[in-house]
Amino acid sequence: MFLAPADFVHSPEQLNKCWALEESLAYTRWLSTHHYENFHVVSFLLPKRLHQDFYNVYAFCRWADDLGDEIGHPAESLRLLAWWRAELHKMYAGEARLPVFVALRSTAQRHQLAIETFDDLIKAFEQDQTVTRYRNFDQVFGYCRYSANPVGRLVLGLCGYHDQDRYQLSDATCTALQLANFWQDVTVDWGKDRVYLPLDLLEKHGSSVEAIAQRRFDKNFRGAMKEAVEVARRLFLKGLPLIDRVDRRLAIDLELFSRGGMKVLEKIERQDYNVFSRRPAISKMERVGLLFAAIGRRAFSRAA
Repeated sequence: MFLAPADFVHSPEQLNKCWALEESLAYTRWLSTHHYENFHVVSFLLPKRLHQDFYNVYAFCRWADDLGDEIGHPAESLRLLAWWRAELHKMYAGEARLPVFVALRSTAQRHQLAIETFDDLIKAFEQDQTVTRYRNFDQVFGYCRYSANPVGRLVLGLCGYHDQDRYQLSDATCTALQLANFWQDVTVDWGKDRVYLPLDLLEKHGSSVEAIAQRRFDKNFRGAMKEAVEVARRLFLKGLPLIDRVDRRLAIDLELFSRGGMKVLEKIERQDYNVFSRRPAISKMERVGLLFAAIGRRAFSRAA
């Protein structure tokens, strides 16, 4: 029986087990398809030859995420994340014993995935344990540099792209997606005592962290959210040219993420920026609509 990360780290049997390659590959597939956040881990649009590689990379990210958010104690999370980093470095040195790293090793080698990209993700989850407020957008962008941008670079790497021009466009898209998620989940993050709306933005509009704590929606908080939404939208628009610089299958996936993120911003606007009243989420039918629209745009672009 396979175990999720938070249970795995407390199982001496699993930790000390000698994991064979095929069983490790099965583990990352299981982990990628048995979680409430597993949507779009592998798109049906991606070539089947890449599916297992995406599972392997996702499994690494899922482990780092769970070690940061599912342990329940910041000091213990920091200890486990340091251990996870050490195991990552061992893998790049040719030694892998845990199933995620046994599976990931060949993926990283074949696709030339830099160790720094994985290491940056761990830094983000470490930062979550010690930083819960951000003074300005520069600090928020600094966090996204580690929490979101490496994911886009890993996706590009798996699809054979390693150039800086595409990386920069991907960074804009991934930071925008992270911001859209933050603005969508203001109350969810507050439940973890985290506030990603910059403090100086709240102060500029006469709002505060206390307004979030009390779910107090007024014209001041509305003004702050409106500006925050525009910052995210500008980043989405900055990253959109990437869609025309990758192969058609990946382009459809990238467009789905970008248009989906902008749809979240649109929903925030439609509810007058009141993210306290309800979570602005995209319905399944809206996702289907975005998919068909993206496929149509790619088909038209190809024909043109």
